[in-house]
Amino acid sequence: MKVITLVSGLVTALLALLIAPAPPTLGPRTTGDPALAKLVRQAAGEQGYRGLSVAMIGDGGITHAGVGDTGGPDPRPVGPETAYELGSIAKAATGMLLADLAADGLSPDTQLRELLPGVRFSDPAVGTVTLAELSSHRSGLPRLRLTPMTFARSYVSTLTGADPYGAQGPQAVLDDLAAVSLRDRGTVSYSNLGAAVLGLALAEHAGTDYASLLRTRILAPLGMDATVVLAPQDPLPAGHAAGQDENGRPMDPWRDHGSAGAGGAVWSTTGDIAKLVRAVMEGRAPGADAATPRFTEKPDRRIGYGWFTTRHGERDITWHNGATGGFSTYAAFDRAAGRGVVVMGNTSKSVQSVGLRLLGVSTPGDDERPPIQALAFAILFSFAGLGLLVSAFHNPRLDRLSVTGRFLWAALFLWLAHGTGGWSFVPPFVWALGAGVLAAGTAAALTRWRAMPLSGAPLTWRSWPGPALPAVLLIAFGLATAL
Repeated sequence: MKVITLVSGLVTALLALLIAPAPPTLGPRTTGDPALAKLVRQAAGEQGYRGLSVAMIGDGGITHAGVGDTGGPDPRPVGPETAYELGSIAKAATGMLLADLAADGLSPDTQLRELLPGVRFSDPAVGTVTLAELSSHRSGLPRLRLTPMTFARSYVSTLTGADPYGAQGPQAVLDDLAAVSLRDRGTVSYSNLGAAVLGLALAEHAGTDYASLLRTRILAPLGMDATVVLAPQDPLPAGHAAGQDENGRPMDPWRDHGSAGAGGAVWSTTGDIAKLVRAVMEGRAPGADAATPRFTEKPDRRIGYGWFTTRHGERDITWHNGATGGFSTYAAFDRAAGRGVVVMGNTSKSVQSVGLRLLGVSTPGDDERPPIQALAFAILFSFAGLGLLVSAFHNPRLDRLSVTGRFLWAALFLWLAHGTGGWSFVPPFVWALGAGVLAAGTAAALTRWRAMPLSGAPLTWRSWPGPALPAVLLIAFGLATAL
């Protein structure tokens, strides 16, 4: 029994190395300015990124560099023309729309009920929220409307890489707005829902849709031809990067075009966003006044219309970042120094600290901290099969149903560990060892299989959930991944 157990565990662990998590790393491909590319590699390190496109803005103009590749079935070098999901940097552009329209006479104190009269607010106070409150995250609206369905879709997305929003359009956003209530109004509290609603309200005021408003008021005047809001049926931009999570798993693009004001379904390039940052720095962009700090979030951070300004020592950095399932972006500038940066990456690992380092700010970003939950998933979930192994040797009352249940639960947790573990911090061979432990426990239990009863107690309906529930979850997650 011991020999079979040992051989089974070792062989399985070796084979599992072939399918163990493989966190992305920056490949050798380089484009653009060699000196900047070298600085990017030094700022980013090698782990957790697949491709990084960077633009530096200064007195000498805009300098571009790309390191790594696009990923996907046909990896190509990345550069200023490579398209990425923009994410929440679009919130800064939405704030600029408000500032630009305000210059034409729209009051930032206009209330939602004036611009969206067709919405029946379950909480009448929501209708009194102003455009300025939305753009500065002081509206009291929740980050997102949480329902059992949105929670389930978010959880499935974490496990499978699926789009958590689907083709959510403007009406879905307005339905969410109608259903929520306010909390802590006047306090800066980040709200994706609020930014999405702001975009729709501004478009309603202008008598158009958000994508058209953004194009005519911001993108076209700045020559930003590569920035687009994708409708559900639109193909992804040519030459786009392929999104991955930090474990290298492909992530579906997000198609929530109704939330475009908050960054849903918006794609852009470092070439385009560098034009935006430079124009805002120089004060010539439409709505550039949106970057002016107006409200205090905490002692070292203030917010204008969409744009944040954070104090780093003696320096004020104005910025916004973005994060979707498989992409991370960052745009920032130091107006006093006349320097700006744009960083886009095609993994979910934050690029904010990369951008700050390129600006000469040494404060580490949150992405430097090992995620405790992901570390726990990597270690504890990988070795869920240890219980089966111990029971196979020391529990004389094993039965077939309990063994099957323990095997299926351990297999489920091992699968979850593969996708959700912190494999940028934990060596991936740990997962392979966990697979070996499960195989060893299974082999040891099977040597006793013939002598085991079907159940250690009289069969009732309570006998079946143990093996049935993990089996159903494994099938459901497998189908979700395949689809």
